[in-house]
Amino acid sequence: MGVGKTTVGRTLARQLRMPFIDADAELEKRLGVKISWIFDIEGEEGFRLREKNILRDLVKIPQIILATGGGVVLDSENRSLLQGSGMVVYLKASPDTLYRRTKYDKNRPLLQTSNRRKKLKQLFEQRDPLYMQVADLVVRVDKKTARQVAKDIVTEVNRVGKPA
Repeated sequence: MGVGKTTVGRTLARQLRMPFIDADAELEKRLGVKISWIFDIEGEEGFRLREKNILRDLVKIPQIILATGGGVVLDSENRSLLQGSGMVVYLKASPDTLYRRTKYDKNRPLLQTSNRRKKLKQLFEQRDPLYMQVADLVVRVDKKTARQVAKDIVTEVNRVGKPA
């Protein structure tokens, strides 16, 4: 959350002239409700099930830039889907950076807590090893613009010769 997946994804898609899909936005579009509403009604478990179903559809689309929700890696099937569908790029930021980027955001259900900084640290500690497990490429995003991050991704992909 707050690492810039959507912004970097859009920037990268423009640079590479590829379609961009945000999995969370696609979920909201298909269901006609906000993710926060899904969390309120169905809880995180219900949201994660819906997230998995969307991911199953989206990974079948060839040659796209796909931004997923931050917690998508919590599910082992999701990790397998991601690994089997193309290059996985982990945009990695420190918990302090994530806090600075999200401290005023009211639209993140998991951050509606009295200690947002502590929650972000917990989420990072839980998710970082899972992202490291599935990532083909890890890009640090602290103190970088979306354009800089997208450029880093293109440079690294060209260096290693893998398709984006």
